[in-house]
Amino acid sequence: MASLRPSGSEKTIPQTKTRGVHIALDKLDWGDPSAIGQKLPRRLALPGNVSSRELYGDIVAIAWPSLLELLLTQLTSMVDLMMVGQLGAWAITSVGLTTQPKFLLSTMFNALNVGCMTMVARHKGAGRQDKAQLVLRQSLMVNFVLSLLFAVLGFVFAEPLVRFMGAQDQQTLVGGTQYLQVQMLGLTFLALTTTITNALRGAGNSRTALFYNTTANLVNVALNYLFIYGKFGFPRLEVAGASLATSLAQGVAFVIALIAVLQPNQYVHLNLRMGFKPDRETIGDIARIGLPSMVEQLCMRVGMIVYAKTVASLGTVMLACHQVCLNILSLTFMTGQAFAVSATSLVGQSLGKLRADMAVHYSRRTQRVGMAVSFALAIVLFFFGKQIIMLYSDDPEIIALGPWLLKMVALIQPLQSSQFVLSGALRGAGDTKYTAKVIFATVMLVRPGVALLAVFLLDWGLPGAWVALVADQCLRTLLITLRYRSGKWQTVLNKKD
Repeated sequence: MASLRPSGSEKTIPQTKTRGVHIALDKLDWGDPSAIGQKLPRRLALPGNVSSRELYGDIVAIAWPSLLELLLTQLTSMVDLMMVGQLGAWAITSVGLTTQPKFLLSTMFNALNVGCMTMVARHKGAGRQDKAQLVLRQSLMVNFVLSLLFAVLGFVFAEPLVRFMGAQDQQTLVGGTQYLQVQMLGLTFLALTTTITNALRGAGNSRTALFYNTTANLVNVALNYLFIYGKFGFPRLEVAGASLATSLAQGVAFVIALIAVLQPNQYVHLNLRMGFKPDRETIGDIARIGLPSMVEQLCMRVGMIVYAKTVASLGTVMLACHQVCLNILSLTFMTGQAFAVSATSLVGQSLGKLRADMAVHYSRRTQRVGMAVSFALAIVLFFFGKQIIMLYSDDPEIIALGPWLLKMVALIQPLQSSQFVLSGALRGAGDTKYTAKVIFATVMLVRPGVALLAVFLLDWGLPGAWVALVADQCLRTLLITLRYRSGKWQTVLNKKD
């Protein structure tokens, strides 16, 4: 990878006036290149011209729109499942069986978007707006091709995928197949919107994504009501209607996101006149970070598929209970992911400016804020689990078991938050190979292995599967924390300069 620091001999495009992307780091001078690779002390003083309050302000300014956006997206997913759940346990199971195949088909472009976000952050820190915009164009081009390919594969092989995931009756198989096929119609919109979102976040702008994703979520809920139940003259499509509402909403999000990045005042402005000619160096930089992330995601999906099939063997009602609790667990992921966005963006920008000290200051403070939020979530889940479960289903078995599973979710909240934030910091540094190894060990081996042991040999049923999930999260947090404390992540990309 070429050096990110501009020199007098480089021809650069003048920076345009942008909004919402200025942080405390911008006030500091460049770091000393000769200091790269030197281990920083555990107790690290802030530079004299920035305050801790400013750093917390930067963290929250990036995280709160991301948090609100992710929460609204997950709440929409929860409303989807609640509305589908009115059709019966079979409908919840049908949607649940499509989750892992859909994520598996999205793995490639999601992984490359990790590279997109990291490289945009690096180039912003280095003062190379032209390079950041080039990363956006190249990412959109590559992900357009990949998403079309995987959308076709997903549509054609929808039924075998749902059958493989453990559909145990014809009604569930048909519902799951229809849901997955319609989802594939909106996969390209989802891929391109996610690319734009990651580029904006890399530059520190998470408010724009909040606007278009919130709009899409409102459209999704409204269309759910029309298409699932057939209201106001619309056809009653049930499970397929929920999927159609989601795909149409993804199209709305893409149109608004595209309009946003076409505006000249965006840091990652999409200039169509610059074209989409492949740039080998830029694609190589994106892939260098994204491909390990792809391996990570593939390992995660394979492990999750084995895990999901283990749960599916327990029957339709237990799988429905599992899906409900997973849906709630995913809501708790949103806080960790939002602060991970801050960590990735701010660490990437800091290292782009050769300021490893600021990368450490930002990541440590992000971890503290995320931890505080996680404790509040844990209290809600521990004491109000039954009331939350009853929003999804009135099945007595689900209401009896679900709250106990949510207590397990509550207990791992602090660990989960720390893991998300520190993983975000590692991604901002381009240290994706290590996280891929961790995911392989925990999700590919530990979670399915413990689940198989607990469910089939110890006969613990669904709680045994959730013991496996807790074991996975605890080990993953430990390994990510050890890597962060080693400090090796601070020089991953710089070694290639």
